[in-house]
Amino acid sequence: MSQSSSPSINQLLAALPSSEFQQLEPYLEPIFLEAGQVLCEPKEPMNVAYFPGRAAISLVSLLEDGSTTEIGLIGNEGMVGLPIFLGGKSFPNRAIVQIRGSALKLDGEILKREFHRGGKLQQRLLLYTQALLTQVSQSAACNRQHTTEERLARWLLSVRDCVLSDELPLTQEFIANMLGIRRSGVTVAAGILQQAGTIEYRRGQITIRDREDLESISCECYRLVQSEFLRLLGSRRG
Repeated sequence: MSQSSSPSINQLLAALPSSEFQQLEPYLEPIFLEAGQVLCEPKEPMNVAYFPGRAAISLVSLLEDGSTTEIGLIGNEGMVGLPIFLGGKSFPNRAIVQIRGSALKLDGEILKREFHRGGKLQQRLLLYTQALLTQVSQSAACNRQHTTEERLARWLLSVRDCVLSDELPLTQEFIANMLGIRRSGVTVAAGILQQAGTIEYRRGQITIRDREDLESISCECYRLVQSEFLRLLGSRRG
């Protein structure tokens, strides 16, 4: 396996010096994640880390009444498994595959061992943690302050950056669950974007037709998160 053998290689791993990557390489297991696959349930100990390539993974908050809201989105810029090296062992959210695709799987004990070596991997993982915290906190503000149309535009751009594709296999019901709103609200917002020629929506499939226009419609949250990833990790998401 090469760090740069594929354009979809996970960015955290691709940024490692060759010597550090070679320490991990024998333990990295290529896998394919299916949409809807649950990687971790709330409060369940995390023993495995996932480094997405083409897959998109949502961190979802589950409330007692069964309602859900996405609080974090992870693609090839990041990883699932922060509690492994932060020491908390678990977190109170579900990690679920949003869009099917490739990933690399790593045993948690190996990740902890390499993290505690104190090299570039440790530095990148800690910086990524800060970037993800920015994304989570900004999502909370976005859900409270911005319109459904702005939020949908932001979210579609973020998903696109995760999977590196303008073709997004998403249903309105799934989007509603992730944004924590009624499906009718998604229908109206998607209709506005489609009428403007920004996206094309067919049953179970959204195609981004004009990314620049989608960015202009999106709220400031998308640009803020992107700039923070650039500041901390040296590259934008996607």
